[in-house]
Amino acid sequence: MDTQAAILWEPHTDWSVEDITLDPPKQGEVLLKLTASGLCHSDEHLVTGDMLVPPEIADELGLQQFPVIGGHEGAGEVVEVGPGVMGLAPGDHVCLGFIPSCGRCPSCARGRQNLCDLGAFLLAGRQVTDFTSRHHAKDGQDLGLMCCIGTFEPYTVVSEASCIKIDNDIPLDKAALVGCGVTTGWGSATYAADVQPGESVVIAGCGGVGINAVQGAVMAGARHVIVVDPVAFKREQAELFGATHMVSNLEEAAALVMDLTWGAMADKAILTAGVVHGDMIAPIMAFVAKGGRLVVTGITPMAEMDVQLNLFELTLQQKELVGSIFGSANPRRDIPRILRLYMEGKLKLDELVTQTYPLSEVNQGYQDMRDGKNIRGMLVY
Repeated sequence: MDTQAAILWEPHTDWSVEDITLDPPKQGEVLLKLTASGLCHSDEHLVTGDMLVPPEIADELGLQQFPVIGGHEGAGEVVEVGPGVMGLAPGDHVCLGFIPSCGRCPSCARGRQNLCDLGAFLLAGRQVTDFTSRHHAKDGQDLGLMCCIGTFEPYTVVSEASCIKIDNDIPLDKAALVGCGVTTGWGSATYAADVQPGESVVIAGCGGVGINAVQGAVMAGARHVIVVDPVAFKREQAELFGATHMVSNLEEAAALVMDLTWGAMADKAILTAGVVHGDMIAPIMAFVAKGGRLVVTGITPMAEMDVQLNLFELTLQQKELVGSIFGSANPRRDIPRILRLYMEGKLKLDELVTQTYPLSEVNQGYQDMRDGKNIRGMLVY
């Protein structure tokens, strides 16, 4: 079939909305009609080159990262299923998990679906079923897919492993948000940080992930939820989602935490900045309490290796520095669970979407994100 998609032909260029050809689903795949796609910062990392696989590694593994169809936060309806698909049928509603979960690898078997072995191919740009392409430019060139799903298009073909079946009464535009940003933020607080009732929590960065870390910390019963963000609009939004205190920089946060906790400092901190750099770690760890934990959820440029951290303090004060992908959540368990919380009025999703855009305005959506105008922008088909 013919459809349209937003394609990134190379880093440091705009998304190009073009006509493409989409092949039917093959073994283990489904054709989806998408309702919406979130505009997540992770796709911006492709534009800036932060998520560029080094050429020597790409050559060794045979990866062709560009051109790529963006988007990894979507939901829609199954239109057609390929041979061997057992758990889905036409008409089913699904939320796409940006990490496939096979259910059979060692990580999935241990209840860590967010670390599924298929995640090794998130940037490979091809179908995880057979490493070929179903998406083609009009000149016949194969197109890659962001996180194996490519949601910047109204139709896509994906592996069944990326699809989480959800109840048909759940609004699909809201379900799309749970495929990445909501679960990543919420899980960063409830799972990775393991926030406990009465604890003090600092959340550095309040975009689409950080705002949901606020929701997770509030739901977990945190006493203080302190948000750090330089953008006034985001600080205002954080209060609506339950933050108790908002400051514009880490220096203000350190003084506030000292005062609120009588010098005991924050039990947990979560770093959800749009771009994380190694020099951010030490100043945040400085206001983490003895025995406390810092969770790093934001993305660092792939080639960046240096981190500033006082290891003497880390050891003698028994602090923890923890990385987390997808909020350390299990897609097949937690996506339906979070959507039920939303349907029962216990989690905010409607309020997350600041602006919606047609596919043709994808570049405007990302410019608004860069300008700090959106908590979450969304493409609606």
